[in-house]
Amino acid sequence: MSLKNLINEINKKQSFLCIGLDTDINKIPSFLLENDDPIFSFNRSIIDKTHKYCIAYKLNTAFYESNGASGWVSMNKTIDYIKQNYPRIFTIADAKRGDIGNTSKMYAEAFFRKMNFDSITINPYMGADSVKPFLEFENKFSILLGLTSNIGAEDLQLKTTDNDYIFSEMINSSKSWGDSSNMMYVVGATKADYIKKIRNIIPNHFLLIPGVGAQGGNLDEICKFALNASVGIIINSSRSIIYASNDNLFADSAAREAIKLQSQMKEILSSRN
Repeated sequence: MSLKNLINEINKKQSFLCIGLDTDINKIPSFLLENDDPIFSFNRSIIDKTHKYCIAYKLNTAFYESNGASGWVSMNKTIDYIKQNYPRIFTIADAKRGDIGNTSKMYAEAFFRKMNFDSITINPYMGADSVKPFLEFENKFSILLGLTSNIGAEDLQLKTTDNDYIFSEMINSSKSWGDSSNMMYVVGATKADYIKKIRNIIPNHFLLIPGVGAQGGNLDEICKFALNASVGIIINSSRSIIYASNDNLFADSAAREAIKLQSQMKEILSSRN
């Protein structure tokens, strides 16, 4: 998917919501366990009820890999279903890959060509040669970990050098590896205090911001500093939407939670023209 198409979808839906399909087989409604592929059945129901309100789906690959070969099948079926039925939806492989060049090339082949994801999250701390193989694919996005929301971010990312925070040094170094048409950055919603600083470094790149909802990120606070002329943000919410209920109407409950966030986003976009 091109950047232009992504922006068009945001404007059309008045939404910059991404729904995280972090599907845990231990949390889905028990009646789905009778199906041949309960994870895909759950995902399909969520997608069919929520696609009108979001512009992206993010699959954290750990939730699929943990089920072995069958998990990879469920993930493939989910991506195929989105591509066949809702082709304007942006898809994210939250895989956090990154390795020496020839290995990264294989990861890129797997997620971009074989599974046809539009984007993948990447750990950039091995440097440019671990990221550039992903940037060779047209209309695909590399989403670099910029500043994460976990407590451990203080162990490295928020340490300071003589010049700046380590995360700032990384973003400054990496922004020249590609451009806003093929790179984005992950910034945790619980790190809203740093978003203004990050926006000064990369004013035009899209930011993928997880952590709104169950993790407590504040949408208005984030948008105050993160929005740019092209909107420029994708807000991810996972558990608070997909696990809104655990009964037969779980997908309808998910849709109601998605509508709440989309309505807030529409209001924010309207107020900022």
